[in-house]
Amino acid sequence: MRQLVYSVATSLDGFIAGPKGEYDWIIQDPTMEFGEIFGHFDTIVMGRNCYEFILREGRSPKEFGMRVFVASTALDPAQHRDVTILNSNLAATVAELKRASGKDIWLFGGGTTFRSLLDSGVVDRAELSVIPVLLGGGVPLVREGRRWPLQFKDSRTFPSGIVSLTYRVGPEPVI
Repeated sequence: MRQLVYSVATSLDGFIAGPKGEYDWIIQDPTMEFGEIFGHFDTIVMGRNCYEFILREGRSPKEFGMRVFVASTALDPAQHRDVTILNSNLAATVAELKRASGKDIWLFGGGTTFRSLLDSGVVDRAELSVIPVLLGGGVPLVREGRRWPLQFKDSRTFPSGIVSLTYRVGPEPVI
């Protein structure tokens, strides 16, 4: 079965974006093989804020070369034909996507969407790229919710100081 993987950059103090949504603190490391990383996925799930940020940057989700699903109750699907808008039953839809054939599913950005899917029990892995910076504030990596155990799977340190951490989620939350 396909896995839902939360793959995200985070500051050392646990923020995925600065106070104004900025991400200029995310350094690029030429030794990271993004083509290899992206090759594990054929589908992206993201929240509305992340999607709208991409659009404001003048970019398109088409550039990922994957099917894109956006969790939103506010967006009109007729106005966003390049993506599939999920306006209800997000966890059930993701569970259905996981049962379909294909590569893994990338949960791209969005701490709120991550928390919702985590607490629904459909997130399988968390892959964090810890950037060597302290932001002091911003968008948190994880929103408030239930406690979940993680099982360490792998780590890798890059010359830039980025540390990549991979954890398996679950099996069940601690209540």
